[in-house]
This record gives sequence, C-alpha cells and structure tokens, in this order.
Amino acid sequence: MICTGRYAEGLPGKRYYQGCDDFDTIESIGIDLAKKVFNAEFANIQSISGTVSNIAALKALAKPGDKITAVSTADGGHISHARMGAVGLRDLDLSTYPWDIDRMEPDVDGACKLIRELNPKVCLIGQSVFLFPTPLKEIADAAHEVGATVMYDGAHVLGLIAGGQFQDPLREGADIMTGSSHKTFPGPQGGFLLSSSQDPIVQRKLNNAIFPGTCSSYHLHHVAGKVIALAEFEEYGETYARDIVRNAQALGQCLAEEGFDVLAEGRNYTASHQVLTRHGDIDSGAGAAAAQLLEDAGIVTNMNMLPGDTKAMTPSGLRLGVQELTRVGMGVSEMAEVARLFAKGSP
Repeated sequence: MICTGRYAEGLPGKRYYQGCDDFDTIESIGIDLAKKVFNAEFANIQSISGTVSNIAALKALAKPGDKITAVSTADGGHISHARMGAVGLRDLDLSTYPWDIDRMEPDVDGACKLIRELNPKVCLIGQSVFLFPTPLKEIADAAHEVGATVMYDGAHVLGLIAGGQFQDPLREGADIMTGSSHKTFPGPQGGFLLSSSQDPIVQRKLNNAIFPGTCSSYHLHHVAGKVIALAEFEEYGETYARDIVRNAQALGQCLAEEGFDVLAEGRNYTASHQVLTRHGDIDSGAGAAAAQLLEDAGIVTNMNMLPGDTKAMTPSGLRLGVQELTRVGMGVSEMAEVARLFAKGSP
C-alpha cells in the first residue's frame, strides 16, 4: 500500500499529504544513490518519463520565445527536441545543428558557429539514434561563451553513462542531464532529472519544475523500482554497461558478415547499445517491412529513419539495441547466432 495507494506531492520531508514517512525514506535513499551513480550534485527521481524530464528541464531553463539549439529528428534527435514535442510545448525558437553524416554526430565546427551566431538560451544535446558520444566539451564551451545552459538528454545511453562506458556529460560541460530509467538503465518506466549545479536556487527551480510544474503525485511504485535498480547498478553497472557495448559492436560485425548494410563500419559500427541497418532505398519503407518480417519471426526491432530518410513511417532502416539481450546474460559469442536469426527472418 505504501507505493500503490499513497499520494506524495512534494519532496521527502516536505509533503502535502500525510502518511509518507516510510516512502520518504525510500525516495531519499534513491536520491542519494542517483547522485552517486550519475556523478551528479542534484537528482530528482520523481519524473514519470524521459520526455517529462525534458519538459520539466525546459520549463526551468527557458521561457516562451527563447532560442534553443538541438539535433533535428532527421538526424536522430528525439521528438521531444522538436517543435512537435517538448520544445514546441514550451514555445521555444528552435534551430538545429549541422550534422556530420559520416561520423553520425553533430558537426562540431558548424554547431559552435551556430551557437555563437544565435546566442541561444539552451543548447540541447543528445539523440534517440545515438551511436557515438557527442563531442560535448567543444560545444559546451561555445554555449557557455554566450551564456547558454547546456542540457544533455541521455535517455537512451543513461546506463552506459552511469557504467562509465560512454561519456560523462556532467563533467564534460553539461549543466543539466535528463534521462529515462528503462532503456540502457535497467529500471522501470520513468525518468531522471540531474544537474552538476550546487546552486540551491538552480536546484529549487529544477525541483519546482517537476512539482508542481509537470507532476502532482507521481508513480511511487516506479520510484521504488528505480531505487532498487540504482542499488543494483551501483554494484554491477560497470560490467553490464561494458558488456552492452561489446555485444553491440560484435552484433554489428556479425550482421555485416551476414550481408547486411550496417552503418558506421569505419567506426566499428557503434560505441553504444545501438546498431543501425539499412534495408533499401531512402524513404522506401524497407525498414518498416523488415521490422514486420522480423516480428513475425519473433524478433522485435524498431523501424527507424536513417541519414537521407524524410518520412518517419516509411524509413529505410532499423535501429537495434542489445541491452535486453545483455541483461538476460547473452555475450559476444552469441551475437553470431543472433545475426544468423536476423538473416533467416528478414529479406
């Protein structure tokens, strides 16, 4: 009943409802663990999703009409970074970074030039198609030159960050980091809002952006699950994250050997959990067709836009992730069999 039948508006020790003492203990442990696991000075673990974390962060950092820079959805940016998502909900003036297709990352010189020309309020970094760490320090330096806040959306790679296998955004120049608790971080559905700031005014603004800004009561049972996942991750996260990256690189190599067109061959296919495969011409719908054939064979994947695609529902590619395979104990030696099953189940 503590986690399923209680309301808990506010922060531990400062609730608007009675009966929260036991849950306050749970959440307080989780906050301390999150700060340790993510190397953060501030953590709010109440958010019910990564997108809600983004909405809250943008509410705290910017006002309607302010300028923001981000990765375009065509280049792998998340929909919450677009006018159709959280950026548009906050009515921000969006400009997108130039993109280096070969390296699958923002063009650093172009991004820095854009930031210095626009003087944005927020520079948003991160993608949902996220093969490689962002060259964050250079971009953050340009952002801080013009007084912008750097916000890093680590939703897809948060477990790799916490496991020390990707990059350390809050030490590389990001002021704020958001993320999901259920992608590479192996917890229940939910989100995190994190910061490197020790400023109590900044921390209060971030907390207020969660409650009352975006949430009233929240999902207490999921917060309890996050706390368990954080405790587990503190013990085993580095090994788990390392194995994810190794499995992803092995899967990329094995898929290429099976004849698939795997992107980023020159960079060992990936430095994250994701592998991208192209299955036909741009905007042909070949990715959607491949995803359906694989699902019919019992393999769940995600059709996804790849460089050049312009239509989200008829993309040419697939986005694959190995974190679930890794979580159940599969290793590098088994990726060849996974690739063989892909070849058997797709055109």
